[in-house]
Amino acid sequence: MRSWPGRNYPLGAVWDGRGTNFALFSQHASGVTLCLFERVDDALPSEEIPLVERTNWVWHTYLPDVRPPQAYGYRVSGPYAPQEGHRFNPAKLLIDPYARALAGGLRWDAALCGERSASGGTAAGAGRAADPRDSAPFTPRSIVVDGSFPWGADRSPRTPWSRTVIYECHVKGMTALHPEVPAASRGKYLGLASQPVIDHLRSLGVTAVELLPVHHAITEQPLAVRGLVNYWGYNTLGFFAPDARFASGDRGEQVSEFKTMVKALHSAGIEVLLDVVYNHTAEGNERGPTLSMRGIDNAAYYHLDEADPRRYVDYTGCGNTLNTRHPRVLQLLMDSLRYWVTEMHVDGFRFDLAPALARELHGVNRLDRFFATLQQDPALARVKLIAEPWDLGPGGYQVGNFPTGWAEWNGRYRDSVRRFWRGDPGQIGEFVSRIAGSADLFEGDDRTPSASVNFISAHDGFTLHDLVSYERKHNLANGEDNRDGSDANWSCNWGVEGETGSDSVARVRQRMARNFLATLAFSQGVPMLSHGDELGRTQRGNNNAYCQDNEISWIDWELDASQRALLEFARHVFQLRESNPILRRRSFFADRVPPGADGKDVLWLRPGGEELSGADWEDAERRALGMLVKGEAHGEMDDRGRPIQGPTLLVLFNAGGRPCLFRLPAQSEPGAWDHFLWTRRGSPQRPRAGALNLAAHSLSLLIWRIPA
Repeated sequence: MRSWPGRNYPLGAVWDGRGTNFALFSQHASGVTLCLFERVDDALPSEEIPLVERTNWVWHTYLPDVRPPQAYGYRVSGPYAPQEGHRFNPAKLLIDPYARALAGGLRWDAALCGERSASGGTAAGAGRAADPRDSAPFTPRSIVVDGSFPWGADRSPRTPWSRTVIYECHVKGMTALHPEVPAASRGKYLGLASQPVIDHLRSLGVTAVELLPVHHAITEQPLAVRGLVNYWGYNTLGFFAPDARFASGDRGEQVSEFKTMVKALHSAGIEVLLDVVYNHTAEGNERGPTLSMRGIDNAAYYHLDEADPRRYVDYTGCGNTLNTRHPRVLQLLMDSLRYWVTEMHVDGFRFDLAPALARELHGVNRLDRFFATLQQDPALARVKLIAEPWDLGPGGYQVGNFPTGWAEWNGRYRDSVRRFWRGDPGQIGEFVSRIAGSADLFEGDDRTPSASVNFISAHDGFTLHDLVSYERKHNLANGEDNRDGSDANWSCNWGVEGETGSDSVARVRQRMARNFLATLAFSQGVPMLSHGDELGRTQRGNNNAYCQDNEISWIDWELDASQRALLEFARHVFQLRESNPILRRRSFFADRVPPGADGKDVLWLRPGGEELSGADWEDAERRALGMLVKGEAHGEMDDRGRPIQGPTLLVLFNAGGRPCLFRLPAQSEPGAWDHFLWTRRGSPQRPRAGALNLAAHSLSLLIWRIPA
């Protein structure tokens, strides 16, 4: 046994080709024991090794004969004093926070469920003894990993934000039912890397997949009791470990197969973004299980209530919040992010409940150490960074308040577009601001429309199909008496709740789905599709399918005629976006330039052809407008350094229940308006006498054709 040479001790279990260095941070522990398991499924360790070397609160040792895939864990001794924030208990086998892989599933048992009180229940208070029950038979094992991989010439596509189209998807749900994916790869990393899936993504113009959490996660006990699982995975146990659910094995296969997926997607020009949960862990509140950080150093890792350190400050709704004020916790997150970029070759991150990471004491500070530290890191400053800009704490809704260089999920875009197409009164002003790039939110601090990640639907909420088919959530399958999930869906069922055999209702729903897809494609900002929306995927009205690892959540690839038509329409509108650079501009914030001003690149029109005036923006009954986008952006270059230019476009929106006659604006150059795309069924109308009759609840795109 010997120390790792040098003064800096890499945390985790690092194999150097000859042996493995083990290093664990704990500031308040009195002792640390490394537990080695001969086999992963052994109930108890075959060897326990006290770590006697400690440097800067890092407990470490080097074992020359240990190699991958060695299973291991820790027992950590120290005071059990919840009233002081300490919850050390050597009876609990603990997972290494830096483990590169985890093996074996968690089996819920009384030995995991909090601390036992004298009456046999669980307790969080002072004066309780540490629970003596050994948790080793029930917890996953940390695994030593060989990280070598034949990356070859792999490199990130580095797609500019202005050309980015994001596809949010779940690794399993994407391919679990795909008939063209090999059976052994369905629902796995390798399934997502298969040619049929890559071909589908490329046909949509997708440039980046945003994967729902792939960090190793566990199912909470209440879900397990109900026979359900945490399907989405927002309950992280290992910040370095790819989730073994999506691999052929859990002895390191999850690492190599994840890398294989990334390499395949990169070769197709598709970036890989990870939805990451660094705001809380799977250990829950003070009554939750002791699995890792709680038993390693509770007072350091978690944000505790200063008035009562037995309890956790909870900005996440999940029981705890990580304490990014502590330098070692901040290091953990930075090391994890850097690992996924440098070792796993991912291209960016979407941060779940990002304001929780920015909280200093009880506020949100946009210049918080976490964001400042991240942006100055040379490995991380070059990747895509996306915030979910809200959490459950005071002042937690922070859309538009993240620093330069960040993009944000724009929840106001989602809500405004839904309400406009539903026909709600008084939506014109808000709708225009959102589809024009949300200048009111992002124009400051040298930000561009690319800071706005626009979406109609996401994993959380109704799918696109359900958005036009249900007005109420139907979440009984979740076992929470339909109390879970949002009630603010801004949806419309167009006459019948749920599925229907009515052709007239179906036609309106199909038109509305096309309206949403076209609006998303033609808006300024970064569009994000939720997986399966282009195929008419339904969750049967469930708007919170986080625990549904079944056909409710999986994509059904067996398409009927209407679903195939929707797919072709989605491909068409995103091809239009890609081929028209004026729809992908980096400065489109002149959405409220006064009427008559020179040099405007976009005009907002009444149906009569005149520009909208001040009173029009406040007209609660207005349901129709036109967006005229000039074919040349004054003084703006695209991402390749060329002037942005193309044909002049006219997008007409009618969210009202009656047809609307639009007078088409004349142009200075010779030509004619070509009715190029429409969302209603049937053949396109030809403009007559300089006007077009736009059907109720529909959208049309016209292109000014200049004679050759």
